[in-house]
Amino acid sequence: MPPAYVSRPCIALPPHQVTTDEICEDIQRAHPTLPRLGVMLRYARRTQVATRWFTRPLADPAISGGAPIAERNEIAFADAAELAVRAARQSLEAAALAASEVDCVVTSHTTSWTVPGLDVHLIEELGLRPDVRRIPLSTLGCAGGAQALAKAADHVAAYPGSTVLVVVAEMLSTVYSHQDTSAQSMIYKTLFGDSGGACLVTSRPLGPGLRIDSTWEYVLPGSRQRYSGRLDAGGLHFDSEKSATEAVNDIMPALRRHLEQQALDEIGFTVLHPGGPRIIEDAERGLGLDQTPGLEDKAKVTRHTWAAMREDGNLGGVGVLTVLARTHEDPPTDGTRGLLLGVGPGFAAAGATATWQA
Repeated sequence: MPPAYVSRPCIALPPHQVTTDEICEDIQRAHPTLPRLGVMLRYARRTQVATRWFTRPLADPAISGGAPIAERNEIAFADAAELAVRAARQSLEAAALAASEVDCVVTSHTTSWTVPGLDVHLIEELGLRPDVRRIPLSTLGCAGGAQALAKAADHVAAYPGSTVLVVVAEMLSTVYSHQDTSAQSMIYKTLFGDSGGACLVTSRPLGPGLRIDSTWEYVLPGSRQRYSGRLDAGGLHFDSEKSATEAVNDIMPALRRHLEQQALDEIGFTVLHPGGPRIIEDAERGLGLDQTPGLEDKAKVTRHTWAAMREDGNLGGVGVLTVLARTHEDPPTDGTRGLLLGVGPGFAAAGATATWQA
């Protein structure tokens, strides 16, 4: 495919930084007599997330309280839209582009139900052209950022010279519910955060950064229950089966086949979804990063993913954009080959082989 160039992502974080200690204290307050609570909290702390950002304080009824689904849903979309608009405006300003110069907008937003969606909201708030092409992605969750970049690159290949605005926003604090008392739900309470992110994808570079060379999309057969969302009168819930822990390992044969033309030992940097320690570690092993000649310290190629997870948590589809933004702060050398990979409910994956251009 013709190459597509990705500008430096702009990330909009909400105002409330919440520590893991604060979340564990809140869980203990809500469930003082829950069996095996101490064990569950130890599992939760193993996420290695120190802080994450919420649009509302932890004590807000729409997060740790009993706000009804209608109120939670309205707040989740309003807050997501605000962060999305902020990130998109910053991205356009950084590239010195007017909104009218955008030919296509790709959006990903899963954590509230609203019609019309984030794409139409951005057209009005940013002043995009009324004939702008729209690719709205609404059920991809954590895979949304990587999938949006893949769709943007495909669009640039189909329409050379076009400018694509990619915008992702997720309010994962909306799945923070004390109705959920499983061990998995305790982990998700400490793992997830809120954010918005945006970047531009073009057929010529707007500055140093990522060049997408090929794209990849994959849905693991028979896996739609491994990670899933559930809606009831109390709000949105995120569930997972025990087999979910093996999902990254299970997609690796297909990913490695896709990478045959780009030898695995050429991967000098990665932009991996910071979904949790197990996801990152399995991706490292599956890609053989710890065995790659010249890369004795495998953390060299995944350090930005680990840092994003510790400081921001799992931001859903915005996660790969935050990792890419961090890569700009400490980039690989010019011409280094790399891999972008996002995974999410389905079990679905999207990725791209890439080259860093200084």
